[in-house]
Amino acid sequence: MLDLLFYIFATLSVVGALGVIVNKNPVTSAFSLIAAFIGLAALFIQLDAYLVGIIQILVYGGAVMVLFLFIIMLMDLPSEERRKFGWGPVAGGILLGCVFVVQLVRVLADYSAGSRVMQDLPVGAASDVEQIGKLMFTQYYFPVQVVGVLLLVATIGVVVLSKKELD
Repeated sequence: MLDLLFYIFATLSVVGALGVIVNKNPVTSAFSLIAAFIGLAALFIQLDAYLVGIIQILVYGGAVMVLFLFIIMLMDLPSEERRKFGWGPVAGGILLGCVFVVQLVRVLADYSAGSRVMQDLPVGAASDVEQIGKLMFTQYYFPVQVVGVLLLVATIGVVVLSKKELD
């Protein structure tokens, strides 16, 4: 059953990622990216990385994509016309894809750590959620706040740039 779920979520992620590239409409591409994020989150949860999966859904699938959609709607982008590609970029993309698959197969063939079973946490050990929470609110408090301010400034900048001039 877990293998079937893996293939379903992996397919959702790949189809969503391809939808980002293939779609002409930026809003449709953004929704495809949300589908890819949800597929990745499900894969993380299946690997028992619950924090990463939940952050993937809440932060990326929720907050960041809502911000992207807000910016796309404000910019009022027209849909892109169909471009024609020459044989050079297509052949280069196919060659690069083949090189990636060969490298992936070679790395996975030599990867023996994936067959080992991980040991349970000792009793009383802090979970990854607790450790990350402590780090975010102690050691990395300032960088987290800076990222929040940068996102706010970027949103305000898009609103100002997309505002139409009144004649």
